[in-house]
Amino acid sequence: MISDSIPQPLVRTNQWFIVLSVIAAWITKQEWILAIPLVAGIMGLAFDFNPVMRFAKRFLKKKPTEYIPEDRDQQQFNQVIAVLCLAGSLISFFLGWDIAGYVFSAMVALAAGIALMGFCIGCFIRFQWKQYQYRQSLKKQQ
Repeated sequence: MISDSIPQPLVRTNQWFIVLSVIAAWITKQEWILAIPLVAGIMGLAFDFNPVMRFAKRFLKKKPTEYIPEDRDQQQFNQVIAVLCLAGSLISFFLGWDIAGYVFSAMVALAAGIALMGFCIGCFIRFQWKQYQYRQSLKKQQ
């Protein structure tokens, strides 16, 4: 059975991995580096196996349940956004649309970086979406 939460250190590790991958891709001008967090994100979404988090789990000093929990559904939502931005970036770079490639990669790096500082943009977006759905359901009931 899949737990409803993910230990916060694993989420943070994934966020750092995304930020550092974008920085490495920019500094080295090797945009293919973005494929690494992209593949990890796709694997997490499709197979519930994110290799970055799985590797980081080895270094947890406590039981996973003893850490601050992050909501699995919310993290999946955030991962969809990250995968879309990383894919958009890679596709743009491969098509020679460098500005779009940098914009998409900057968006994912900024979102992950801001989340590391304590504000989750994906959480805010999902909350607004859930509020919208709720308001629409109320209108249908009337």
